[in-house]
Amino acid sequence: MKSNYYEMLSSLTRSATCLLIILSGGTLRAQTLTSASASISAQSATLGAAAFAAQGFPSPTGTALSQVYFLAQSSADQAPKYPWKKNIVATVFWVGEEATLNNLTPNTGSSWDQNWMSSFGGYDDPERRAPGYRPAGFVPKQNPFYVALPYNDCYDNRATKAEAARVIPWFKSSFKQVGKSVCQNRWIAIRLGDKICYAQWSDCGPYETTDAKYVFGDAPPTTKGNGGAGLDIAPSVRDYLGFSPGKKCDWRFVDDAEVPEGPWRNYGTNNPFSSDWQKSPASIGNSVVASKAGSSKPARSSSEVVRSKAGLPKLLMVSKK
Repeated sequence: MKSNYYEMLSSLTRSATCLLIILSGGTLRAQTLTSASASISAQSATLGAAAFAAQGFPSPTGTALSQVYFLAQSSADQAPKYPWKKNIVATVFWVGEEATLNNLTPNTGSSWDQNWMSSFGGYDDPERRAPGYRPAGFVPKQNPFYVALPYNDCYDNRATKAEAARVIPWFKSSFKQVGKSVCQNRWIAIRLGDKICYAQWSDCGPYETTDAKYVFGDAPPTTKGNGGAGLDIAPSVRDYLGFSPGKKCDWRFVDDAEVPEGPWRNYGTNNPFSSDWQKSPASIGNSVVASKAGSSKPARSSSEVVRSKAGLPKLLMVSKK
């Protein structure tokens, strides 16, 4: 390494504050630059000196500087806000799937939308696919990139579990009303080998709906069904990743700002990146249980009344009139 060069040897923080080692006449000094100065990314001595001046540091003099290296740490190398859950058994499920021995609950409805198949626009046939990773025969009204995770923060779309405020990291910023899920349509990243796919959380399972320690913590899935599966993926996710039975995936939650361009942005009234995006809660099935055909007014079930009177300790009960 020659003297009279600035070399950035490491990144110090997530905001890309950089450590610069200044080699001048054999003297080693260390200075830090914030991301604003580091972004100058100078290749010349003039801009290198300007970066130091911007920080209020004295510029070295009497030295012919010819290069400045800024090796900023990339976002991919930084610890993610939500860590990866690794080597998770995954299974494929789809909107409209009938009940089977390994799928005890039909997927014509979801945990958050009893008319899921209608809201989606039809049967998401896993065998008949169209370009763009969507079902053949119709354009889906919701995002065909969807998953299920084994936790539900609501009960019958009328009650929010009291524990939800404690276990869900984004609860405080996302909560709107009791019985309206803060998990539905949340984005996750799914990784298989060197490929990463993005999808929205649209149903609860496999098998469990109470596994908060796994979904939001670092525990393994509690279910023993399907080999201990902890993730259901849609046919579109399967096809994008090249997934096949027996393979294991990694997954993690991501914020909207982390979702890159890709086919997962193209469709859906529940998809904020799509031109179909609608902000009406009814359009995505949140807290809407139809009491009659064509009605979106939430129905009050007898079981809700019983549970309200029983005063179950782990639910926030609410009557909707």
